[in-house]
Amino acid sequence: MTPLLNYRRPQTLLLVCVAFLCLASVAARAVERPNILWLIAEDFGQHLGCYGTREVSTPNLDRLAAEGVMYTHFYVGVVCSVSRSSFMTGMYSTSIGAQNHRTKDKKPLPEGVRPLTEWLRDAGYFTANVKELPVSCGFSGTGKVDWNFLTEGKPFESQRWEELKAHQPFYAQVNFHETHRVNHAPAHADPAKVEIPPYYPEHEVTRKDWAEYLDAATELDRKVGTLLEALRSDGLADNTVVVFFGDNGQSHVRGKQFCYEEGSLVPLLIRWPKNFPEPARFRAGSVDARMLQGIDLSATTLDMAGVGKPAKMQGRVFFGDRCEAEQRYVFSHRDRCDMTVMRIRSVRDERYRYIRNFTSWVPFLAFNEYKAAQYPVWTLMPKLHKEGRLTLAQEALCQSSMPGEELYDMESDPWQMHNLVKSGKAADKEALERLRAVLERWIEETNDQGRNLETLAQLQAAEPRFVAARDWRPQPGTAEAAEAEALRAGSKDQPAAEVRPLKKPGKKKE
Repeated sequence: MTPLLNYRRPQTLLLVCVAFLCLASVAARAVERPNILWLIAEDFGQHLGCYGTREVSTPNLDRLAAEGVMYTHFYVGVVCSVSRSSFMTGMYSTSIGAQNHRTKDKKPLPEGVRPLTEWLRDAGYFTANVKELPVSCGFSGTGKVDWNFLTEGKPFESQRWEELKAHQPFYAQVNFHETHRVNHAPAHADPAKVEIPPYYPEHEVTRKDWAEYLDAATELDRKVGTLLEALRSDGLADNTVVVFFGDNGQSHVRGKQFCYEEGSLVPLLIRWPKNFPEPARFRAGSVDARMLQGIDLSATTLDMAGVGKPAKMQGRVFFGDRCEAEQRYVFSHRDRCDMTVMRIRSVRDERYRYIRNFTSWVPFLAFNEYKAAQYPVWTLMPKLHKEGRLTLAQEALCQSSMPGEELYDMESDPWQMHNLVKSGKAADKEALERLRAVLERWIEETNDQGRNLETLAQLQAAEPRFVAARDWRPQPGTAEAAEAEALRAGSKDQPAAEVRPLKKPGKKKE
C-alpha cells in the first residue's frame, strides 16, 4: 500500500512545512486585530453597583468594570434614534439632519459620512447586530437600529451569534431592552430604600417606579452575564474588546429627552482582551474621568480596528497610539420628540452645565403621549402641584414656561436645582459668559440644522398624531402661532391642557 505522504522525501517534507506555515499564517491573521463587541442598554443611567447605586445587583457588570476601565463622564444623545444616529456615525445628529426623534422625512447621509459598520466592513470586519443568541442565554437581542437617516444596502451582515466565531475579526452589537419602559423584571429593590432624586416627589408611586427601574437593571446584568459566559465558552473572550454603554439617559421624568445631566450621562465600561497589548491611555482596573461623548466611541472603535478616523468624523479617539487631545467641553441637544416640539442646547465642562432653552415658552411637562402613558411620575407631578404638595425644586418642573438660560455648578449642586444665571459671583458670571459663547460657536461651527424649527406642515407630516396643531406651541406673536391658534379654534376638540392629554393615551412604544 502506497502511503499518502512519504515524509522521507525532501519535496514532501517541504510541502508539509509550507502548508503548516500557511495555516499558521491564516490563524495569526484571524487574531491580528481584536474582535469588537458592543453591549447596548436602553434608557439607562449610571445605575450600577460599580457607580455607587444601592438596591441594585449588578455583579457581572461590576466585574467587567473591575477587569477593564470605568468611565465616569460619558455623554450620549438624549433620546434613542437621535443618539444612535450620532454614535453610529461619529457625528453630531444636528450636523447630519438627524436631530428630530424618529423623523419620517429621512435623508441620506452627507458625503463622507457613513455608518460605522461600513467603515469596518471595508477594513475586513464581519458585522452583526445580533438577535439570535445561544440557547444557553435564554433570550434574544432586540436587533434595534433606529437611525434617522437613509442607508443603502444592509447595515449589518448577520444577526446570528453562531456566525461570529467563523468570521473573525468581527464587530457585533447586542441590544438589551430591559431598562426601556415598560420595566418588567423580578422584584429585587426595596422601594423604601431606593434613593430618589430631590426634584421628584417623595411618594409611594415615585418609589415603586424607581425600584422597578433598578430591578430592570438587575435583570439586564443577569443577561449580560450569560452573554459574557457564551463569549468565554466559545473561545472568543481573549480576542474580543467588550464595550458596555447606554444608548441615552435614564427613563425618568427629568432624564431622557432633556439636557440635564440625567438625560445624557450613561455608563461606559470597556474590557480589553488578554491576547492584545493594552493601548495607550487604557489601564485595566482604573477609573477614567475624562469628558467623553458618544461620537468619540465611534472614532475609538475604528482605531481599535486599525482604521484611521475619516476626515469628516467629529468624534475623537480617546485611547491608543492615535489618542487625541482631551476635550474641555461636551454638548447635548434636544429637538422634537414625538409630538412635543422643543429646541434645547447644552454644553458641559468639568464644573458647570449651561442650558439654553430656545423654546422657553413650551413648558417642561408639555403634552407627550408616550410619557403620559409610560411614566407614572409624569402624571403624578401635575396632580401634586395642584394640591400644593411639591417642594420648590419639584415645582420648577410644573411651571407654564422654562427659563431661557440655566447654569449649574456641578460640584456644589450635582442635582442641578439652583439656577445660577443671575448669580452675583464672579466665577459664575465668567462661566455663564464663556459657556454661552462656546455653545453659540458650536452651533455655528457644527452647522446645527435645528436652528430652523419645522414648519407646521412639516410637523403634521412627521407626526400624524398632531390634531389641529393643538399639541404644537410656536413662538408667541409669530405668523405660525396665529395659524396654529386659528386651527385650534376651528377644531371640534378642546385645546390640550398643559400637562394633560385630551384622550386616554395608548400604549405607544417609543
